[in-house]
Amino acid sequence: MTAKRPRAVVLSDAELRLLARWAAACAARSLVLFEAIAPRDLRPRAAIEAARRFARGGKRTAELRRAALAAFAAAREIDDPVAHAAARAAGASASVAYTHPIATPHQINHIVAPAGYAARARELAAHGETSVGDRLIAWALGRTTPALRRVVRRFPRRHPGKSRLDQLFEQADAGLRGR
Repeated sequence: MTAKRPRAVVLSDAELRLLARWAAACAARSLVLFEAIAPRDLRPRAAIEAARRFARGGKRTAELRRAALAAFAAAREIDDPVAHAAARAAGASASVAYTHPIATPHQINHIVAPAGYAARARELAAHGETSVGDRLIAWALGRTTPALRRVVRRFPRRHPGKSRLDQLFEQADAGLRGR
């Protein structure tokens, strides 16, 4: 018996740019937290700028992918949970342009990660005050468009998780779907 293959989700360049614009705006909300801890490490800033360039009409290039991977490397290398989450948000913003066009619950994580990680960075910086993260998710959802919501609705809902980060991802997913 063969496993059922997930259906394809067609994503146009315009839709990927829409996702990247929103993702970069979300990630930028926590960038200052990373830079306060590692002011000389420009990798997360470069990832957000690469996402913005793509959103303005740039191509999906090796430079965009390298910027995303470099921000993720910055996250792995820093020994601070606030800066780690902020760098992950930045890396995710650049990598959203590479969201796979397949209908799996995992793909929605790529879309909501910039908002979720930025929210987690902000609440960790506020000593775990969860309302800070909730407010950032609300801010992010307030900057969506009907077109962005239509893109998200083509993907299956994400699987529930138990961590606070999972909760933030789920809030973003639910809000993008209009639940």
